Amino acid sequence: MPDIMSGWQAWLAVSRDEFLWRELFYNYYRIPRSVPRHPAAASWYREFKRLFDCIPCVEVQTLKEHHDQVLHLAFSHRGHRFSSCSKDCTVKLWDTERPDGSIALVHSSSMRQFNWGYTQFSQFNADDSLLLVSGVYLGPHHSSSGEIAVISLENYTLLSRVRNKPYDVFGCWLNETHLISGNLHWIGDMTSCSVLWLNKAFQDVESENVNVVKRLFKIQNINASTIRTVMVAHCRRHDSPDLLLDYEAQLQAREQQERSGQRRQPLFFDLGGSEEEEEEEEECEEEGERSHPSHRPHLQGPGLSERLGHMIQGRRSLAAGDREIEARAAQIMGKTRTRPPDPASASGEGEDKTYLLFTTGSLTYSPHQIGIKRIMPDQMTTCGPVLGKERSSEEFFDSLDHVIDIHGHIIGMGLSPDHRYLYVNSRAWPAGCVISDPMSPPPIAEEIDLHVIDLKSLREERRSLRAHRAFTPNDECFFIFLDVSRDFVASGAEDKHGYIWDRHYNICLARLQHDDVVNSVAFSPADQELLLSASDDSTIKVWRSPRMVRMAQAPPRPPRSRSLLYSLLGRRSANSANLNGKP
Repeated sequence: MPDIMSGWQAWLAVSRDEFLWRELFYNYYRIPRSVPRHPAAASWYREFKRLFDCIPCVEVQTLKEHHDQVLHLAFSHRGHRFSSCSKDCTVKLWDTERPDGSIALVHSSSMRQFNWGYTQFSQFNADDSLLLVSGVYLGPHHSSSGEIAVISLENYTLLSRVRNKPYDVFGCWLNETHLISGNLHWIGDMTSCSVLWLNKAFQDVESENVNVVKRLFKIQNINASTIRTVMVAHCRRHDSPDLLLDYEAQLQAREQQERSGQRRQPLFFDLGGSEEEEEEEEECEEEGERSHPSHRPHLQGPGLSERLGHMIQGRRSLAAGDREIEARAAQIMGKTRTRPPDPASASGEGEDKTYLLFTTGSLTYSPHQIGIKRIMPDQMTTCGPVLGKERSSEEFFDSLDHVIDIHGHIIGMGLSPDHRYLYVNSRAWPAGCVISDPMSPPPIAEEIDLHVIDLKSLREERRSLRAHRAFTPNDECFFIFLDVSRDFVASGAEDKHGYIWDRHYNICLARLQHDDVVNSVAFSPADQELLLSASDDSTIKVWRSPRMVRMAQAPPRPPRSRSLLYSLLGRRSANSANLNGKP
């Protein structure tokens, strides 16, 4: 008996040996040895188990209530609801808190009565009381107009509608009560002006002297480019990051905590797990073509061929000299009529900052740059006289605070939950290419690069993530929405799969299969082991981690009474004493 016990204890020690698990971890996941262990990991064994067991890669449900391509998914901040947009021109709301763990449809609104072609994007406001829904407005064949609707989540009534042009501005919430939309004015054949507006969500007639809309920024566009994909980053969240991607910064943070006597505490967050799972583990230990789409239907997202078709055809007939003259004239006009950057926007290193992020360009109509503009506190409300400065015709353009060139066609953006990092899907241009004609952008790669931008340092962090692919050409590119959780980042792709990467180790962990292009993915903010994916196959798939599936399938165990527990402990100590020869 003693030999059996000692042998079992020896095997248990070997099974948890840190050196062995460290070697297995690096070899199995093919991670460079220069990459340190996750700063919050308690052991190599636990870290291997997290990546192996906590990835939402098991399909548990397929939702088929949509009747056309599903384009976008968005979770509420609490994670109790999510919304979906589709080419069937509906926005649907779903419940994720049913007792049996399944997901069910709770509401559906059709926007066809408002002359919409389809819904393309949605977003919950900060307190989950309102839903912003963005769609494409049916107009002339080459129209680029869209509209934003605000729906009350208390009684599902429509509160307001706001014109949004071009439609791939999408729109976003600035705060609980105000949203941002866009408008576009052409100045020349390839020169335009984008105006970004702040709108009050509830635009009932309150008073003739109160604004419900105010102009935020007026920005010049050259070479047929426009502003698209607006989103807001609240940089006050940087002070408590979910995860630092800079390995040296992680090491410094660890050393600082050790010096302050907090060595045993996780650096940023708890990686998860439960007491029930720990008990199950102990009991178990005791027991011993890539495929190429043959046809792409109507475009989504930017829809460049649909929106720019008339412009491309009409302006290709222009002589190259005419384009150069207009570009030079636009640059001169921009220099003389653009306000210098506001010194206040760059000041205050420690103060809270709110940034407006969007895609733009300067060389061609393909969105290849990320524009960053700080929103000042006095700009965050529509208060002011109706006929005041906000409504007057303003001669000057606003300058951008920062521009990051991606050197490729941007097809998706997403913020980390702490708003520290911006993840960008792009299809790269050939190295060293020179753009001579803004209406003929360079060919784009089939591989999608997932860039990571640190919004604190405003520089690209690490190497790009890569695994997913897209095949449509420049003028048919559409948006592929990505999402970021505390530990993971996920994205759709045109190769009929969704993909999941680990943010710390920079590795691809899972492929999620659909029958057609995957347009959008979304992590639950309440549980990153729950992921949704939306596809052109008209379905929404629900994915959970192997750990969550196992826990859901396990029969409930009766609680152990305290007296029984004490008796078992007493029996175990008595047996131990007998084995050691004690009376």
